[in-house]
Amino acid sequence: MASAKFYGTGRRKKSIARVYLVPGTGKITINKRDIDEYFGLETLKVVVRQPLVATETADKFDVLVNVHGGGYTGQAGAIRHGISRALLEADAEYRPVLKANGFLTRDPRMKERKKYGLKAARRAPQFSKR
Repeated sequence: MASAKFYGTGRRKKSIARVYLVPGTGKITINKRDIDEYFGLETLKVVVRQPLVATETADKFDVLVNVHGGGYTGQAGAIRHGISRALLEADAEYRPVLKANGFLTRDPRMKERKKYGLKAARRAPQFSKR
């Protein structure tokens, strides 16, 4: 592995994450803030670290992330997707592990569009007999 930057784009719902892996000590920086400062929920921090734990590279790379759009859960999923893609760029031998855990699959679930005659995607106006 050459000491370079490895890049991966991750997406989920409306969130887009640009992820850079740099050889280092395992520090994760999201939008120029530490992961503990950025995500309040412990589950979201676990989601972000999943690909690094699965490939046993948690202490080999520093992770630099620019993420925008969506909510915290969508952003965490996008970061996980981006880290997985960047790890593939770093070493193609991680593919079977990442694929088996489902980290390379782009989650296709999106918000359903609002339909005319309804108040939301499926929410109908309140029914009144009179």
